[in-house]
Amino acid sequence: MSAAINSFFYTLGFFTQILKGVGHFIRRRQAGNKILIMQILFTFVEALGITTFLALGIGAAVNVMGIPFLTRFSQESYIYPLLITIIMRELGPLLTAFIIIARSATAIAAEMAGMVISHEIEAYISVGVDPIEHLAAPRFLGVSISLFLLNWYFSIFGLAGSFVVAQLFNSMPALVYFGNLLDSLTLQDILISSIKSISFGMIISVVAITHGFAVERSSTEVPVAALKAVGAAFAWCIMMDIFLSALYYIIV
Repeated sequence: MSAAINSFFYTLGFFTQILKGVGHFIRRRQAGNKILIMQILFTFVEALGITTFLALGIGAAVNVMGIPFLTRFSQESYIYPLLITIIMRELGPLLTAFIIIARSATAIAAEMAGMVISHEIEAYISVGVDPIEHLAAPRFLGVSISLFLLNWYFSIFGLAGSFVVAQLFNSMPALVYFGNLLDSLTLQDILISSIKSISFGMIISVVAITHGFAVERSSTEVPVAALKAVGAAFAWCIMMDIFLSALYYIIV
């Protein structure tokens, strides 16, 4: 129990240091910009394929199961708030977080761990370069930005894909379908989806970087650090999702 508490406060302190590094990184705009761009390319752009497939599948599944069920009670109009709740507010942020954990958390943790073991971090420090500002900050920003964008990409494709499936049950003009979706969409839905995605991005990046920097001297620690980062990121994202969802339903 004490080890978990110490790990929590260590990660929290590391998060504070990364936030300071982000401020310096944004002001100075040094060579780390290339790392930021490459991180967004790997985390966001290269994940679009699997995200598109998953979003279309979820949107189709909601319609396939939801429309026949709601039709029995003559409540077909409830399919629109149901789509927004499931795709945009709940599954969108969480599933895109899982995609990024599987792709980027492992890569970042392994990369940082490899740099520690090969003494690259010490080399940065010896020449006066802050590794937090140069290495951690752009990855933190890159993952957070990418998850925010990927979440909205997922939401758009999930809702658009559900329109195609809806035509099989009840053919309607696209303007009517998307008009009903917009009528059901609220500012609270947009805010909670955005807050979740940004929070998950921050959690994933901080956890991955922290576990990467925590290794010592053995190369066998690299895969262990990656596995620990994935497990911790999953756990923290799920707990944050539960907390934010509960807070949303309490407030709304």
